[in-house]
Amino acid sequence: MSKTIITARRHADGTLHRVLANGSEQPMPASPPKRPMSEEEICAAALADPDAHPLTEEGLGRMRQVARTKTLRRALGLTQEEFAARYQIPVGTLRDWEQGRAEPDQPARAYLKAIAGDPEAVQRALRSGSAAA
Repeated sequence: MSKTIITARRHADGTLHRVLANGSEQPMPASPPKRPMSEEEICAAALADPDAHPLTEEGLGRMRQVARTKTLRRALGLTQEEFAARYQIPVGTLRDWEQGRAEPDQPARAYLKAIAGDPEAVQRALRSGSAAA
């Protein structure tokens, strides 16, 4: 593999000049300015790329939203069983939330929001509550 090394110098006006072996300089051609693509050009480019087709309404309808509960649990690095045990949520309920079979009710959403805000504080509160019982 051969490498070509080009020595260049930027002038005060921002132009680049190639420094030749004899020490003289030769202006380097400026690259053409980047032009933003229009929406039509973006769509045409996406359609031309087999790996980047835009979503159709049918494709969008097949997609499922990842449950926030699952995102929270994964962010904490916990399995379903660990999360359920740590925060005293029945594991079946947690699975139903994550798989979209059920939605957390308002108190459960508030509880999950508290866990997301300060998971250690919620865990401490649960431990101190069980010691008082």
